[in-house]
Amino acid sequence: MFNRSTLTGAATCGALLLSGCANHMSQRSEHEERVERKLLAHTLQIDVGSPSVMELPQRRVRINEQKTFEVTEFDVTRHYDRYTPYQPWREVYEMPLGAVAVVAGVGANVLNVFMFGQLPDSVTKDWISYGVDGLNPAMNVQSHGRAEQNLAGIEEIQRDKRMESSSLPWAERPVIVSAGKQHHEMSTDRNGILRLNLLDSPFAEQDLSRVSTLIIKVEDAQDETHWDSSLSISSSLRGKLLEAHTLIYDDLEADDVSQWVRRVKRLSELGLEEEASELEQSLIELTRNDPELQREFVQSLTKNAGRLVADPGNS
Repeated sequence: MFNRSTLTGAATCGALLLSGCANHMSQRSEHEERVERKLLAHTLQIDVGSPSVMELPQRRVRINEQKTFEVTEFDVTRHYDRYTPYQPWREVYEMPLGAVAVVAGVGANVLNVFMFGQLPDSVTKDWISYGVDGLNPAMNVQSHGRAEQNLAGIEEIQRDKRMESSSLPWAERPVIVSAGKQHHEMSTDRNGILRLNLLDSPFAEQDLSRVSTLIIKVEDAQDETHWDSSLSISSSLRGKLLEAHTLIYDDLEADDVSQWVRRVKRLSELGLEEEASELEQSLIELTRNDPELQREFVQSLTKNAGRLVADPGNS
């Protein structure tokens, strides 16, 4: 029977064969550039335009977002320890091949003496190294194909540090416009322009005769940066809005040509020339399928309202 020391030795050899040692390879490095951007200042700006008091119902408000960054550039090097993990079953073929490699390596070194060192290291040194690893029952030979790696360390070198500023439109972002006690959520276009029209929604449904100031507010929810600005409405404009709204939005199809002309003419008399032109074009489009009615309307505009309108039938 086997004594205790024999069993212990066998167990130890078996453990070595199962666990083995990783074959460490040359370290590998990766290089990259990294940029850090630290936000130093963030502001929002609202340009309500000129004049600061609205005399006309339409106004374009420009909103910009300004940011200042501290930009730091780094050269980053990551070092990796590489190794070939141990797999016991590979010793079945590595040990015989290792023996052959050792014999071949020794022979190559002897031959290299007579060739005055002309043979490459891949023959004289690498064959012996391969053979020794192959003969070692607790280590596999190096294999780049199944090599694994662990991060050994990171080295960072600062390359540059500078300040950068940006000014971009508050594009397609929410804006709160307060008119008296009512608050309307609106949105800018892709150029950061907020288009206000006191004769259009959402203001058309509100009596603005007692509202002297619009408060425009913007806020970035990410860092709670906010800004607000005011835009006054003249008393003259407030007095025109109700009548102008009636002239534009009351049922057009219920009126005749003379009433259409009266509406356009009255808007022009109120100083709302842009609204007069828009109503004029809407009525021309409305009569597109009735050329005779359209011609009558255009002629009446010229004769009774003194407006120069190209005859759609001749264009």
